[in-house]
Amino acid sequence: MSTLLALHRPEDVPAAAANLLHAFPQSRVFTFNGPLGAGKTTLIKALCTRLGVEAGMASPSFAIVNEYRARNGEPVYHFDLYRLNHAHELEGIGFTEYLDSGHYCFVEWPALGQGLYPPGTVEVAMDLDADGGRSLRINELQPR
Repeated sequence: MSTLLALHRPEDVPAAAANLLHAFPQSRVFTFNGPLGAGKTTLIKALCTRLGVEAGMASPSFAIVNEYRARNGEPVYHFDLYRLNHAHELEGIGFTEYLDSGHYCFVEWPALGQGLYPPGTVEVAMDLDADGGRSLRINELQPR
């Protein structure tokens, strides 16, 4: 089942983040796909803020993964797989161990990890609208 969510203004992002976490309280892995400039990093920053991460949030484009600390001390992982070229590179960073950790994992450009995401992963596809807004299609990955 797919859910559609519209973001008309940048001010809508914090509420969208809160709604996303509320709608999938058991999920810990979220993937974000969409064109450059669609707002993937912005939405992930809002999710992290909602979880109590207070500082240091940035796109992990060059680091591949950033680790933040939530209010409760738990780690939050933010991945950007854009610069990786081959799925075997995911092994080198321990990608599946992160996904299986039980901690929040937010993954931008997730295509390279297809087949590795656990059931319950929330897939967010972001599109740019003609009016400057964003459309989010949200699906939960079902067990095989």
